[in-house]
Amino acid sequence: MISLPIRPPGSAPLSVLALGAHPDDIEIAAGGTLLTLAERHPGLLVRYVVLTGVPARQAEARAAARAFSPGADLTIDLHDLPDGRLPAVYGQVKEVLEDVARSFTPDVILAPSPADAHQDHRTLGSLISTAFRNQVLLSYEIPKWDGDLGRPNVYFPISDDVARRKCELLDKCYPSQHGRDWWGEETFLALARLRGMECRSRYAEAFDCTKMVIS
Repeated sequence: MISLPIRPPGSAPLSVLALGAHPDDIEIAAGGTLLTLAERHPGLLVRYVVLTGVPARQAEARAAARAFSPGADLTIDLHDLPDGRLPAVYGQVKEVLEDVARSFTPDVILAPSPADAHQDHRTLGSLISTAFRNQVLLSYEIPKWDGDLGRPNVYFPISDDVARRKCELLDKCYPSQHGRDWWGEETFLALARLRGMECRSRYAEAFDCTKMVIS
């Protein structure tokens, strides 16, 4: 197994686009990655884009974006497309992505997988490559009732402290989710521990990358 560091081209700060269909998608799937990148890359540029959410959920997403990107140059775009109905507004999802692409050229994109079982995640994941052609696209995974976890091919190890900090921040930022039977530290740490074992780390977050150029 070979470790490949994430570095921006030239002397520019690293830039990350974090895309989510719903508030909490980004943090559940890649919160540890974002916390670690913010720690390692002074001047990190982060743009959060979340496609659905009522005002109360959008407020949670805004607080989470700030908590998971400490010290970063952060831009937050929150939209109110219909939750659970993104396939029906396919054109609007594409327009959101194209609007972002016209104003932001990230080094790395964190986004849902086109193979995700949830229709909103899957719709967003399938459209990203139509708007962004030259970025490292890391498709994240979200544990859920559907049982759609696969075999990822990219791992991002995170420290014990970051793994537990991720759980603390999720609980703090998303009180609306506390009543869900899958929500909580046990679920989040269990998946992180499994992915860590697969890459010889204590904890890790995992992604799929369909195309990468190594130079």
